This record gives sequence, structure tokens and C-alpha cells, in this order.
Amino acid sequence: MKLIFEKGAPGQHLTLMPPCDVPEVKLSHPRTEPLDLPHVSETELTRHYTALAKRVHGVNDGFYPLGSCTMKYNPKINEDMAALPGFTQIHPLQPEETVQGCLEVFHESEKLLGEITGMDAMTFQPAAGAHGEFTGLLLIKAYHAHRNDAARTKIIVPDSAHGTNPASAVMAGFTVVNIPSSEDGCVDVEALRKAVGPDTAGLMLTNPNTVGIFDKNILEITRIVHDAGGLCYYDGANLNAVMGVVRPGDMGFDVIHLNLHKTFSTPHGGGGPGSGAVGCKEFLRCFLPGPVVTRDESGYHMVSPEHSIGRIKDFYGNFLVVVRALTYVLTLGREGIPEAAKNAVLNANYMMKLLSEKYAMAYAGPCMHEFVMTLTDLHDGTGVSAMDIAKGLLDHGIHPPTMYFPLIVHEALMIEPTETESQETMDEVCKVFLELWDLAHENPQALHDAPTKTPVRRLDEVGAARNPVLRYTKG
Repeated sequence: MKLIFEKGAPGQHLTLMPPCDVPEVKLSHPRTEPLDLPHVSETELTRHYTALAKRVHGVNDGFYPLGSCTMKYNPKINEDMAALPGFTQIHPLQPEETVQGCLEVFHESEKLLGEITGMDAMTFQPAAGAHGEFTGLLLIKAYHAHRNDAARTKIIVPDSAHGTNPASAVMAGFTVVNIPSSEDGCVDVEALRKAVGPDTAGLMLTNPNTVGIFDKNILEITRIVHDAGGLCYYDGANLNAVMGVVRPGDMGFDVIHLNLHKTFSTPHGGGGPGSGAVGCKEFLRCFLPGPVVTRDESGYHMVSPEHSIGRIKDFYGNFLVVVRALTYVLTLGREGIPEAAKNAVLNANYMMKLLSEKYAMAYAGPCMHEFVMTLTDLHDGTGVSAMDIAKGLLDHGIHPPTMYFPLIVHEALMIEPTETESQETMDEVCKVFLELWDLAHENPQALHDAPTKTPVRRLDEVGAARNPVLRYTKG
């Protein structure tokens, strides 16, 4: 398929733009040569992007089981609410009395998400999950600094954690201490006891964890960290499994980030937009990024907390993502939120049971919202890898699950069906998985060659990662 720059010819163009209705401004450093834009007609442009759209596979196209990503269906009412002129036709520098409805969105979202998570205060400035992690760690750092406890320089992170956890901790100026998982996939409590001390600033953990297991020792884990003087940070990547059922605040966590673009059904992927809203307990409220929304008898106001760590993003975050999330929460309500979580867990266990007929599970069930298969035996016996199975799924119009993660599981495929998939869809997907298992034994080369039915065949992914071509050079 040609790039748009390779199409058209000089002299071709689109419909003329309307006359400029604002004063022209001369740039102080104008271009020395004109922009090298493609010369295409409106017909060519429309066909080009329509063809590109047909090559995209998202949750609106089919099954999308990326583990730890929660790629669930996004109700279209969310988009309708986010498109309301009162939300879209505003400016962040308007006087607060002219955007009271928008401030109410923040205030109501903080109240409802705080109730779901067991947190007392929240900021919506962070632009994504990892940004939320970084913000939460800055809150922990500010807390210890405010108490003149400069010795607390270490963050404890389990070996099954998302890679952004240690990266965020290092960016915040901490030293990372990894602790191993036990055979059941949970935190090794004895290793945690040995790791904590007067230099412990905090623990980063998600529960259910990355292998889809709810840690039965969670209350003991958070108590160990608190007794050592550290704080507990909850990575909200897997909250979809427990929202409305159990609250991180009740597990002993002091600060949390939420992926509004995962758990609360706002679109994500392809770079955004996202929202890594950060919630905290009352004693950390004074450190939140400012400004935050407060309410009194005269209305809603933006104020900066007393010991704020300062802004961590321009203005107030990705506002329309918050509108979508609030719409989702209000639509599902007190009964629908936990029902969604329970259905996500039900779906994952249903698929785990069907696939265990032939595939080996990394950890015994029941699981929570996701499960991890290990294809080590299949690879050793047939030469067919987890990557081969994933590529084979493409020929059936199925987006592959997460591959080779978590790193503690060899030849891993991690599957998260979410609550929005029907039993019929899961039956069909499991049927394909089992057929690919048979094909691996009967004709392994067919899977080494897969995919064969997609617009682009198997790529040299290692070469692309090491030598990316990020810019088109004409000619």
C-alpha cells in the first residue's frame, strides 16, 4: 500500500479553504521553502484513509484479549456526552464561574471514584497510567520529606510487576528493590519482611496481580510495609476485576492510580488519550498536584493544596476522558459496577477452563480477570512458540493476547476477555486456540509461516525495533 506522499500529482487538490476570518500574523522566522505536502484530490484522500481504517483491528472489530490492558467495549453514550458543546467549546483559562459544569464533573468524579476505591481525595491531572504512577510516587516522596525522613529512599516492587513500576520509581528518585513471587504467583511474604527497613519509602503493588491472582496475604503485606514506616501504592491496572467488590483503600493502600482508559471504559491504545487519575488517603491530600476542585456555598472553585507537589501536566488533565469515565460510572451505578467486575472474572475463568484441555496454565485457578498460559512444553515438543500461536490467531481475525509477559513465565500468553464478551464469542475463540494446538503438532511449519491471510505477512520485529524507520524520505 502506498503512502499518501506517494500518491497524487502536481495540480491536484481538495476543495478550496474558506477565506481567512482572522488577521494574518507574519512569523518572525518564516519557512525558507514551502511545505512538501502531497497533492491529492479529495477522492484519493478519502479512499486512502478508508483503506487504512480497514486494516485497523480494535474492540469494535473483534475479540481483543490483551492481558493487563482491559481492552473492553466502550459504550457510545460516553462519546455522546464527551461531545456536548458545553464540554468541548471551553478554554482552560476561562474564569471558573463560567465553567461550573466542568468543575462539577471533576468534583462528582472524585466523589464516586473515591467511593469505589476507598480514597479520600483525587487529582485528574496525570495523562496516563505511568504518569499516575510517577505522580503517586511523588506524593510518597513529599510525605517523607515533609516529615524530614530523608533516609527513606527505596521502593519495593514485586518481580511480576508491570515494567512501568520500577521505571516510575527510578524517575521519582528512588532505588528499586525487587522481591520474588512465591510458587502460587503471589508476593513472597518472608522475602518482603527481609526487604523492609528504615530506608523503605513504600511498596508498589497491583491486586489482583499481573498473573491474575488475588493475593490472599494482602492485608499482611500492607501491614508489614506500614509497620516499617513505608506507604503502600496501588497500581490500578487490574482494578476491573474487583471494582465495586473490594476497595484498595480497605486493603491498606495509601495512594492509587486509576486507568480511566481501562477500568472505566474510555478508549485507549495508539498513544492515548488516557487518564491516570491519582487518589490518596486524607493525610496525603495536602500534597496533591494543584489546582484541585473544591465546593462551597458559592459554587465550585480551583485551589492549590497547602504542600502541593505542583503541576504535573498543563492545566487539569485530559478532561473529556474524565467525562467519559463519569458517564460510564453513572450508567452502571452501584449495582452495575460490581456486576461488570464479576462478569470479567467469570469470563476469564470460563476461558481458562476450556483452554486447560490442551494448554498448560502457569498457575492453578481460579483466576481473577486474566490468566497466563505457559507454552514451554508445546515449544519443546513441536518448536511452535507463543509467538507462532499469536501469529496464527491473526489468520482467524483474532487479536493476539499479551505475549511473553509477565517475564517470570516462560513462553507466556496472558489472556483477558473482559466482561463485554459473550459466551458465543469466547467459545469460538477457544475453538480456534485448540485448533492451533492441533496444527502445531500436525504441521508446525504452517504456524512458523503465519500469518498468511493478513495484508502484511510476518514482520522482522527485532529488526524493526532495533532499526526503526520513523521518517519518510521522498524518493
